[in-house]
Amino acid sequence: MSTTYTVVPAPFGPVAVGVADGAVTDVRFPHADGSAATERLGRRVDPGDDPVLHEAARQLAEYLAGARRDFDLPLRYRGSTFRQRVWDGLRAVPYGTTTTYGALATAIGLDPRTASRAVGAANGANHLPIVVPCHRVIGADGGLTGFSGGLDRKRALLALEARVATGAGTLF
Repeated sequence: MSTTYTVVPAPFGPVAVGVADGAVTDVRFPHADGSAATERLGRRVDPGDDPVLHEAARQLAEYLAGARRDFDLPLRYRGSTFRQRVWDGLRAVPYGTTTTYGALATAIGLDPRTASRAVGAANGANHLPIVVPCHRVIGADGGLTGFSGGLDRKRALLALEARVATGAGTLF
């Protein structure tokens, strides 16, 4: 499997998108210094060189501009069957809303009393943030919790979605 990637400009720094064998494999936030996180992503190409990469870059740019709510892309998950179940559950969380780890556990048919932590771990292992919207999960107390892109980016993504979904205002 040979991965190619491109970088999509975002308000919070360049987002790298990787594709292999006709499916999106990675979405990565920039490093703390603002540089694109492209390690082990293979070869950088022009998005026009690969139709899936072109579509992924286009849809991500539309999302970041507030013009897209859902992604329609082929995805390649890397993770256990359980993690994939959680990630599919994340994709069902509506744009502009949030859920908790316990509510997500319930939504995918698990007992939140015993599965919330495992759901949280699967959420943290998501290698396709934004496209698989792990930023929409918050703590049971309503507070922001960990995010691979950092809490400032999580807050920015939630604020973007709130503005688009309601026409104004923010969730956080």
